[in-house]
Amino acid sequence: MSFAHTGPRPGTRAAHLDGFTPSAGARAPRARLSSNAPELALNGTWRFRLLPEATDGTESGTGGFEQPGFDDSAWDALPVPSHWQMHGYGAPAYTNIHYPFPLDPPHVPDENPTGDHRREFDLPGDWPTETGAGARAGGSVLRFDGVDSCFRVWLNGTEVGFATGSRLVSEFEVGHLLRPGRNVLAVRVHQWSAGSYLEDQDMWWLSGIFRDVTLLSRPDEGVEDVTVRADYDHRTGTGTLRVDVVGSAETVVDLPELGLLGAGTGTVHEVGPVEPWSAEVPRRYEAEVVAPGERVRLSVGFRTVDTEGGQLRVNGVPLLLRGVNRHEWHPDHGRAVPRETMREDVLLMKRHHVNAVRTSHYPPHPDFLELCDELGLWVVDECDLETHGFEVVDWRGNPSDDPRWRDAYLDRIRRTVARDRNHPSVILWSMGNEAGTGENLRAMAEWTREHDPTRPVHYEGDRDSSYADVYSLMYAPHDEVEAIGQGREPRTEDPAADAHRRGLPFVLCEYAHAMGPGPGGLEEYQRLFERYPRCQGGFVWEWIDHGVRRREADGTEWFAYGGDFGEELHDGNFVADGLLFPDRTPSPGLTALARTFAPVRITVEPGAGTETAPGAGTDAAAGAGAGTVRVVNGQEVLDTSGLEFRWRMEAEGALTAEGLLPVPVLGPGEETGIALPTAAGGATGQESWLTVSAHLTEGCAWAETGHEVAWAQARVLPPVPGRATGPGAEGSAPGDPTAPLSAPVVDGGVLRVGPGMFDPMTGRLRSVGGVAVGAPGLNLWRAPTDNDDGLHGLAVSSLWRAVGLDRLTERRVAVETGPDAVVVRTRVAPAARDLGMEVVYRWTGDGDRLWLDLTAEATGEWICPLPRLGLALTVPAELGEVEWFGYGPGEAYRDMAQGVRVGRFLDTVDGLQTPYLRPQENGNRMGVRWAELRGPDGAGLRIEGGPDFALTARRWDDRALDAAGHPHELSPQDRIHLGLDLAQHGLGSASCGPGVLPEHRLSAGRHHLRLGFLPIG
Repeated sequence: MSFAHTGPRPGTRAAHLDGFTPSAGARAPRARLSSNAPELALNGTWRFRLLPEATDGTESGTGGFEQPGFDDSAWDALPVPSHWQMHGYGAPAYTNIHYPFPLDPPHVPDENPTGDHRREFDLPGDWPTETGAGARAGGSVLRFDGVDSCFRVWLNGTEVGFATGSRLVSEFEVGHLLRPGRNVLAVRVHQWSAGSYLEDQDMWWLSGIFRDVTLLSRPDEGVEDVTVRADYDHRTGTGTLRVDVVGSAETVVDLPELGLLGAGTGTVHEVGPVEPWSAEVPRRYEAEVVAPGERVRLSVGFRTVDTEGGQLRVNGVPLLLRGVNRHEWHPDHGRAVPRETMREDVLLMKRHHVNAVRTSHYPPHPDFLELCDELGLWVVDECDLETHGFEVVDWRGNPSDDPRWRDAYLDRIRRTVARDRNHPSVILWSMGNEAGTGENLRAMAEWTREHDPTRPVHYEGDRDSSYADVYSLMYAPHDEVEAIGQGREPRTEDPAADAHRRGLPFVLCEYAHAMGPGPGGLEEYQRLFERYPRCQGGFVWEWIDHGVRRREADGTEWFAYGGDFGEELHDGNFVADGLLFPDRTPSPGLTALARTFAPVRITVEPGAGTETAPGAGTDAAAGAGAGTVRVVNGQEVLDTSGLEFRWRMEAEGALTAEGLLPVPVLGPGEETGIALPTAAGGATGQESWLTVSAHLTEGCAWAETGHEVAWAQARVLPPVPGRATGPGAEGSAPGDPTAPLSAPVVDGGVLRVGPGMFDPMTGRLRSVGGVAVGAPGLNLWRAPTDNDDGLHGLAVSSLWRAVGLDRLTERRVAVETGPDAVVVRTRVAPAARDLGMEVVYRWTGDGDRLWLDLTAEATGEWICPLPRLGLALTVPAELGEVEWFGYGPGEAYRDMAQGVRVGRFLDTVDGLQTPYLRPQENGNRMGVRWAELRGPDGAGLRIEGGPDFALTARRWDDRALDAAGHPHELSPQDRIHLGLDLAQHGLGSASCGPGVLPEHRLSAGRHHLRLGFLPIG
């Protein structure tokens, strides 16, 4: 950590850092208003220096840095908004739970990096001043939208005040200090303060002025604050509007579209029929609050939130929250997120069918809420509060139950509610996150209900729901969610409290931890939410990986996580647990989530020759006599008039027919069955798949015309011989080869079976049709995923390593050459264990193809599922082009396969890799019927399934993948490493949530895999 060499000498400790008072000199919190009063943006380039400690003194020698005449020419330049660590001053540090300083509340260490900021600005010549027309004394306000973690402010040498609450607005009266022409604003920002104990929010510790700084003119006879209550009566379709104003007594309200002109404030206005605001139809009405000295623009959304009947409802409609948790993050700027990036986030959410956001774990930049209002997202607005690190010491000293912190807690919720109460998108107030329990939290909830009775209160830590209005849990496993849906959750000792909790809507504020490949189990959660009215969905953790962009000297780009900046205490890549990679590239998990969250569900009624496509049984297959498509409109407000339904028939990936499906308009919750046209019958002799999809007929604010909203697939006749139900199913039938088998031949010291060349002594395959094949053998290991490594309880990867699946050895038992096959029998087992696999490789040839029937049977006592089961081998490095017919185009696993579809796909070996921030198992392609690996000349190797297999192809082996810390540390080896698997173990969500569901586990037992090899070119 580097510091400037000039600055104040060590002296008295800054007293405001170690106190319980949240601020001094700050104005009362109020709503963020869009006004015609003058304002001056103070963002831009500031002068900056970083000091190692915080002291009361501002400078040694002549005058402090806050003085207008101070010479800051030796200081550096720093953009505002920004975090200084993201510009090379100190370094980011990541912890999930642990505070990076001793638990000694409210005190913080002497080593407290402190950033001094200076900004000179010229006051516009027409700026209203104390003596100007239409102004009043002190009629200007300095607004800071976010400063981490504590800051003091001076204007023209006079101290204005200080504030804490990093993600909250602070405003100061400065009109009496402004001067015509040049003004100097000085801000001292401390990395640590007493407020840091309330901000332990599982994210990078970053400091600085990271949100906007603005000077606002506050005219005489203006509008100081506005509270909008716009209710909707779903029974009559009418709206009521009440606008309360702090400011001029002559203020009126205009809403011309509804006939309100010069309407009084502080009274309820019946405005007749209105179109309500919802996440699906974010209808807003433009209004103005007009005072003699100021006009404030409002976008009003009419909607009413309640929990009647034990359900969370908006406008009388029970919600199904298809949500994500969203931290603010940008890989180059940290939490200083540009507005255009916020818009990109909201658009991506809408396009992937996310309808709700929990602002974990603090109020977002106000622009984000404006975008949610505009484009339509339900919002759980969370207070800037978390004290999770006290859990490490069994919650001793937790501020949540310490009355000395009461004012700080109430200050934070007041500022949250005051700023954001006029946003129709906000439907729940959350008191904070993982702050234990205590009377300060109860006081926050009571204050919130008193001052804003229009929204329910959320706090997950209130397990008895004694002061929360919804019952909320994190990472409850599927069986617990089902029990809650059925009313079978454990009872408490207090019957009255128990009855109260059971009468509340249930929401998972966090579930399905999206860390590494995954999350698995999304489909099963969604079916529970749809089945039980009390279970109203939840919020996947989380939206984006918090990787910090880094570049090597050669230009190689990668993303850093905890520990990459030399932190003594850190939590590694646990900060990389999002549905987006840091550069906002969607992960395979987001593709899967989009299919699960699709608001319209399409299925094909079962028939002969069925095959279930991925999606936990949501799609069935159609035979020749079964051609019914079922469509369910799962939207809460919209009908399906804005959608067209298309069908498309493909034979082994090639289009054979397509058309439109005449689906009648369905209202919310309605469903219908439609007969398929006779043209959708499949192609003779080839595997044919029908895809039915729903698309927007017109573009909208978040998507273009033709955007796909939902889809389903089904295989149609003819059936594929030997195909088992489901891609990559265990126990697949061996197939029915019709060609006569080739007799094994020994020629020149080489054993030949069809196009395969073997070592006659060991029975090991050497090549196929001239393509050198290396080290073929049974593979049971995968580089553990973050979910395999887990967080709570015993990680399955620990069992795998304990058993020794990462260090298997193979003992050859027999090599048998018969009239039509070569059979190799081996035993695969780890050192120091008496368990293993009895393996039989049966090699046959049928002309141009080499067939392998691989059988593996577990012996001994197995205490864990298998990571995978299949054949590993290598091929020449030049075979870098991959084409396959199967599920794609992206990766998929047993419990995260709903986002892929059957087709014919082309990629490269490099393109098959998914660049998770920490390298791990990735890139699996399921249900592959055949795959071809080709070189630049088109020659290569074709692999066929009997009936199918799962494919991975990499330029490094699993050992290298397991050992690497970052993708750029993986170096291509001299061979391509293939995994041709019967199946892999599921993914689950155990990096923070539940593990793999029983139906997605790969158990030890007896397994059979059939593969065919054919040289091409």
